Amino acid sequence: MRNEPPEEVGLDFSREWVEFPDPEDPEHLVRADLTWLTSAWTCVFGRGCAGVVAGRPDDGCCSHGAFFTDEDDLLRVTAAVADLTDEDWQLAPAGRGAWTEEDDADDADGTEDADPVRSLRTRVVDGACVFLNRPGFAGGSGCALHRMAVRTGLHPLTTKPDVCWQLPVRREQEHVDRPDGTRVLVSTIGEFDRRGWGPGGHDLHWWCTGSPTAHVSPEPLVLTYAAELTALLGAAAYAELRRLTEARLDQGLVAPHPASPRPVPVELHRRRPGG
Repeated sequence: MRNEPPEEVGLDFSREWVEFPDPEDPEHLVRADLTWLTSAWTCVFGRGCAGVVAGRPDDGCCSHGAFFTDEDDLLRVTAAVADLTDEDWQLAPAGRGAWTEEDDADDADGTEDADPVRSLRTRVVDGACVFLNRPGFAGGSGCALHRMAVRTGLHPLTTKPDVCWQLPVRREQEHVDRPDGTRVLVSTIGEFDRRGWGPGGHDLHWWCTGSPTAHVSPEPLVLTYAAELTALLGAAAYAELRRLTEARLDQGLVAPHPASPRPVPVELHRRRPGG
């Protein structure tokens, strides 16, 4: 059992960014970290993952339960839970209820009228999420919601909590007032490294985005996370992001992620639309 996370590269290195307007919405501007999106990162759950809690590699990043971003997130997962079978879900509670719990920490924004949904998370059972099937389960280890999605031909982003399918891609959004009085929504897409968890992230067993252990995909993240990026940005913005990314790769201009194997990312195989 691995007790220490794999080695990571430093948090500070040269990154290349691209900024472009959403082709379908002139009031939406996208900023994307090409160094991250052209990296060879991939999820290595069950293939060398050290987990986010020391000594619990089988949990992956499911040890702490998943918080919900808003009511839509909660309702979507609730609907997915209704479709789980006993073969999908090892730890299903009696009557399929009580799979959430309220966290005792203060809400992120500290206000009294904060969204109560954001204090809910998936229940933690014996040190990990209630949806995490443990090793030895007949249906296979891993997320029950993910298993059900694959079994029924759905993409897991339609069944899992937002935080689960988005990580380790980080989307930040803010409205920006320009000097000419116009306002745009800026969506920033980047790497969710350990700084994304706040001050406590430096002590967290959060290693995968910066470790060569997880940078083993034969294709860049902009392709392997196509569905997730489309959900975060919209189809037109994702198509433009991919076009710009491939153009930069073809010119060999992207600053490589130091955790990805050399030579990267120019020689990574890429599928073109229709190819």
